Amino acid sequence: MESPENRQTALVADIGGTNIRIAVATPDGLQNPITWLCADFDTIAAALRSYLDASSTTTAPKRAAIAVACPAESDWIDITNQRWSFSKEQLRQDLGLEALQVVNDFTALAASIPHLEPQDTQIIKSGEALANAAIAVLGPGTGLGVSGLIASAGRWIPLSAEGGHSTLVATNEREWAVVTILRQQFGRVSNERVLSGPGLVNLYQALCKTEGTSPAKLTPAEIVSGAAEKPESFEATAVRMFSGWLGTAASDLVLSLGARGGVYLGGGVVPKMLQVFDQRYFVERFLDKGRLRSYVEPVPVYLVLNTQIALVGAAAILQES
Repeated sequence: MESPENRQTALVADIGGTNIRIAVATPDGLQNPITWLCADFDTIAAALRSYLDASSTTTAPKRAAIAVACPAESDWIDITNQRWSFSKEQLRQDLGLEALQVVNDFTALAASIPHLEPQDTQIIKSGEALANAAIAVLGPGTGLGVSGLIASAGRWIPLSAEGGHSTLVATNEREWAVVTILRQQFGRVSNERVLSGPGLVNLYQALCKTEGTSPAKLTPAEIVSGAAEKPESFEATAVRMFSGWLGTAASDLVLSLGARGGVYLGGGVVPKMLQVFDQRYFVERFLDKGRLRSYVEPVPVYLVLNTQIALVGAAAILQES
């Protein structure tokens, strides 16, 4: 019979469009955490086997929880912004696991919120969270993740959602001009087409085209550095628009979930652009809810800085299953 200690030990992984993070979750916390590029492995099984082969653990965990940047309800998983796909059951067998739980990456991030330490977050907008109210979770990475937490019977239930693919809404003429360009490129334009790493590139390029300028071929990091160096540039304008659109998306989620317990911004993009992220404009747009301004005004917003916290959330979900 499996001992209680072994039952609390699990292989955990967080797979985004760019990176895979892996660790062993134990009662004492995460052990042997690593971050690898997904592109360095042909399959998820190859990445996890490499980790287990290199791990210093004497006994390979028999249980695993994997967070993926895509819907996770069916057996077949096809990760949205990269080439990996797999069968849950086949992966369980290939790794010799007794139990495998696969969840959306932002569901795992939401599950981690009760486990955050003060140093794991930074305040973006101050406020006072309403006790036991829903909590909103979203964040730009390779895509745009969206989730939330709902209090029920003394515990927190993380939501599985694909809100990053909700329709992008323009609130002024410049945004509408950008959306018009993006519609020519993509047809329907979702929030993720702008609020993500690739989305920042889309936004910059579309913004240039609205002014009749040919955009340079820039990476998200180059757009951020350009915004820092040239405050009047297209790069700086793109970052400011990104900040405002994220504020709108965050407060839209507050209204949709009744999330007066706070907003947590995850993903890897915002922490990398903090030097140019327009926090004031984010808050201005967050509060721009007309008759419902007073509803969102008290809601605090936090930036999640701990890039490994989704692994904690994945382990917590496995323990609850």
